[in-house]
Amino acid sequence: MKQASTENVGHEIQHETTLFAEPILEFENFTITNSLLNSFATVIILVLLFIFAGRKAKQIPRGIQNFFEMILEGALNFADTITGSRKSSKRFLPIVLSLFLFILVNNWLGILPGIGTVGFVDSHEGHKVFVPFFRGGTADLNTTLALALISIIASHVFGVITIGAWKYLNRFINIQAILDIPSKIRKDPTVVLVNPIHTMVGLIEVVAEIAKVASLSFRLFGNIFAGEVLLTSMMALFAFILPLPFMFMEILVGFVQALVFAVLVLVFLTMATTSQEH
Repeated sequence: MKQASTENVGHEIQHETTLFAEPILEFENFTITNSLLNSFATVIILVLLFIFAGRKAKQIPRGIQNFFEMILEGALNFADTITGSRKSSKRFLPIVLSLFLFILVNNWLGILPGIGTVGFVDSHEGHKVFVPFFRGGTADLNTTLALALISIIASHVFGVITIGAWKYLNRFINIQAILDIPSKIRKDPTVVLVNPIHTMVGLIEVVAEIAKVASLSFRLFGNIFAGEVLLTSMMALFAFILPLPFMFMEILVGFVQALVFAVLVLVFLTMATTSQEH
């Protein structure tokens, strides 16, 4: 999908927005892409930010420490509305808040000047193609898929730890319903028909878990990639003033998508750690 082209010494240099991240460096069999570099930059920014914030932490918060504590308390209060328990909120917030901040910074880095516009020229199939050094990490499906898998696996781990492996397994393959048939058949003969149905219905949960991964990864990827293409198109038409409203819109979209992802993960964690009866 060609977005723009420029002339350089009589040769056309194509600037393409691709669905896949472009490779920048290679170490033996490990390839570092521009979206991976952007994710590295996000991690470095967050680590430095929190080292700076916690370096002079005091019992009585002042300045930037007070600001971060206000954000943390607000996040805990918001999480309480979903989990219904401050204990659960404190348990899940480190994971959920880390995902939120990682996605948010990645989303916002993707629209900074120089991201997607500073790079090198590479020859590909007889054409000169411009490859940016950095590209929004969440505009790469590999990144969003990895985040989704980590989130869903974490929900299963918490579920097994909280309610036990046997009870958690019966959410998906209700073996207990089959084992209960001999003891209940005298009092209620309908269990011969009902309990096998309960067992099969549990298999729908397996499909739901796969759908969760697809939903989390494609929603985030689709919105951020679409914004990247939109900004590139607007800048190709007119580089000044015209892209500004769209950049502000992408700032809002980046925040909303990070929040939606984090809230959904918190909901999944809460559901996984709640017993089936409740």
